Amino acid sequence: MPYLTLALAVLAETIGTTALQASAAFTRPLPSLIVVIAYGLAFYLLGHALKVFPVGLAYALWSGAGIVLIALIGLVVFGQKLDLPAVIGIGLILAGILVIHLFSNSTPH
Repeated sequence: MPYLTLALAVLAETIGTTALQASAAFTRPLPSLIVVIAYGLAFYLLGHALKVFPVGLAYALWSGAGIVLIALIGLVVFGQKLDLPAVIGIGLILAGILVIHLFSNSTPH
């Protein structure tokens, strides 16, 4: 269950960041409202995940997964292309998430 809570926090943060791009610097009301609601939900869920995960680990997983998802959404939805160093960096983030998940004794399995 803690991973589901953290995954939902990542999803909410990703929705909030996507809406932030669509809000045009908070000049569009609906995307701006979505930003506030989604980030509020993201932090609420992250707070619940912190009951199980150490804060450094939870934040690393939350922000790392969010970075990967936002980069993909930026590419698909907004046409924001990444160069090779950015793709390599994102691959390293994914590798770090996998190492934490598969090998760390600090996370629930």
